[in-house]
Amino acid sequence: MNVLRFSDLCAQGKAKGKKVFIRADLNVPQDESGAITEDTRIRASVPAIQMALDNGAAVMVTSHLGRPTEGELKPADSLAPVAQRLGELLGRKVPLVQNWVDGVNVQPGQVVLLENCRVNKGEKKNDESLSRKMAALCDIYVNDAFGTAHRAEATTYGIAQFAPIASAGPLLAAEIDALNQALASPKRPLVAIVGGSKVSTKLTILQSLADKVDQLIVGGGIANTFMLAAGLPIGKSLAEPDLVDQARAVMAAMKARGAEVPIPTDVVTAKEFKPDAAAQVKAAQNVALDDLILDIGPDTAARLAAQLKKAGTIVWNGPVGVFELAPFENGTKTIAKAIAESPAFSIAGGGDTLAAIAKYGIDKDVGYISTGGGAFLEVLEGKTLPAFEILQKRAAG
Repeated sequence: MNVLRFSDLCAQGKAKGKKVFIRADLNVPQDESGAITEDTRIRASVPAIQMALDNGAAVMVTSHLGRPTEGELKPADSLAPVAQRLGELLGRKVPLVQNWVDGVNVQPGQVVLLENCRVNKGEKKNDESLSRKMAALCDIYVNDAFGTAHRAEATTYGIAQFAPIASAGPLLAAEIDALNQALASPKRPLVAIVGGSKVSTKLTILQSLADKVDQLIVGGGIANTFMLAAGLPIGKSLAEPDLVDQARAVMAAMKARGAEVPIPTDVVTAKEFKPDAAAQVKAAQNVALDDLILDIGPDTAARLAAQLKKAGTIVWNGPVGVFELAPFENGTKTIAKAIAESPAFSIAGGGDTLAAIAKYGIDKDVGYISTGGGAFLEVLEGKTLPAFEILQKRAAG
């Protein structure tokens, strides 16, 4: 994927003395008092900002936060807590600027944070006049917000159309490189793990991956639907019987290429869904009518782990069981540790996946951890993200 990279512009001295507008993803979780509870996204945005400052640029940064009403800034929607945390990480004061669309006073070597971009009327609809006004604020536009790359909004798409120069920041560029390595030119075998409660929410992903991967490991409620498709009993487990035909079609598409969807041979069941439920390991064909399948069994987990350790590339989105509850975490834990021990290049994304990575402490052993949830899923679906599309168009001239 050919895009102009901000790091290259800096290396060529093209950022010196220039006004640089960085669209970051600073949409962090907060508690009821507005205090930030987890600052990963802010920390991830620092390299692009520091790069711009180190190269003598006048730096403007903006992001959305939450879901504000366009045209009215409420205290709860303000980036003030983000400005404070960003200042701590950069070791300098970061002023917060409101009503910035018509002009920003910032000098080379300075950085300002522009208030919540989604408060601006026309942001979400990618309004052209708003986009042109924002583009006029800068010499160089930098998109460093993969988490919003699947949305065509004024700060993610429109401004990139009209800014004198439009580039990808280091975080966005790393995402592009990792996704290309995993999906465009993967080392084989390519194994994808797709977990989640419903086939319907991931059906297009499964169909897209069925054309690309050598093994498609399904987990959670998705696996239950595939078990039904394979003629196995699932008791009262979460599943979507109306999508059995689609599951069979995915299995058939894989089989036609000599690939497979490994179906669990054993599972962990309980009579009810609660933390202290009595867990039972059963052969897949022995699931009772009143059983809930809440994890893959140890034999299945061991078999999948062995396959992951032989993989060339691994794409991971979603746990394979209810890993939040101790009796039903073994499958996800085994998969996580196998990914950590595998020599394969691995890329992981999605909220539950990141929670599992954190729980089992394997973040240093995963090749690349994607910062975007919806954007990561859309790439897996085979879609071209709007932010990637406009940056490619600008790079092509």
